[in-house]
Amino acid sequence: MRQVPDNKFQRRYGPWAIILGGSEGIGAAFARDLGNRGFNLVLVARRPAPLDDLATRLRQQQGVEVRTLALDLGAREASDVIIEATRPLDVGLLVCSAADSRVASFFDLSLDEKLHMLDVNCRTPLAVVHGLGQRMKARGRGGIILMSSLAGVYGGPFVATYAATKAFARLLGESLSAELGSAGVDVIACVAGPTHTPTYEREVAGDAQVMRPEVVVAETLAALGRRPSLIPGRRNRILHWVINQLPRGWVIKLVAANMRKILARGSNRPTTP
Repeated sequence: MRQVPDNKFQRRYGPWAIILGGSEGIGAAFARDLGNRGFNLVLVARRPAPLDDLATRLRQQQGVEVRTLALDLGAREASDVIIEATRPLDVGLLVCSAADSRVASFFDLSLDEKLHMLDVNCRTPLAVVHGLGQRMKARGRGGIILMSSLAGVYGGPFVATYAATKAFARLLGESLSAELGSAGVDVIACVAGPTHTPTYEREVAGDAQVMRPEVVVAETLAALGRRPSLIPGRRNRILHWVINQLPRGWVIKLVAANMRKILARGSNRPTTP
């Protein structure tokens, strides 16, 4: 059932929201939450079937307008397609939730695979933020959410490229928060820990406590406009504080040991933050 729209949030960030990676996991949770708040949505993801399925359910259950773009966000033209397709829309919120990663030794992945991660996780979000952020700045209001990961804070042996791209997302979000806030555009980097998503469950099912994507989304939207970055989950924040007390070399070794356990289970498929 559709909830009562959040009129204050709508006035600040509506009426349209764009979600990169909006077909499943955290991106789909953003779509459901924002649809409940009365936002019209543009969902962008690679696979048409889950994208269209979610869009149909959102239209039926929440009564909002939903448009879809089936795109490989690693393609060179992806950002141009997104910016041009949304030009007629009054977009007030951008969520960059798509991510590409693989759990594998660095040299077990081809250079093309690493560059695709860089394109999906950094280049396309940067280009879309550049294009849509200019529109938001011109109208004097808007919001941008960049999904980062604790891997980008701790380092990521066996997910080295992914970890580096998520460090980029965090620093980009925090930096733009200070730069664009005075122009009325709120920016936040969500530094997510382990979260229940279809891909995560395929990769590391049975591992430690993980968060529900709906909780990650709710905490992130509540923090938008109030802080430059957020680690969702009290447990994650406490763990982050504890880890920050350790020597950096120890942290890298601990992460590497955990990733070796994942590799031992034969994991070599994309994972999410």
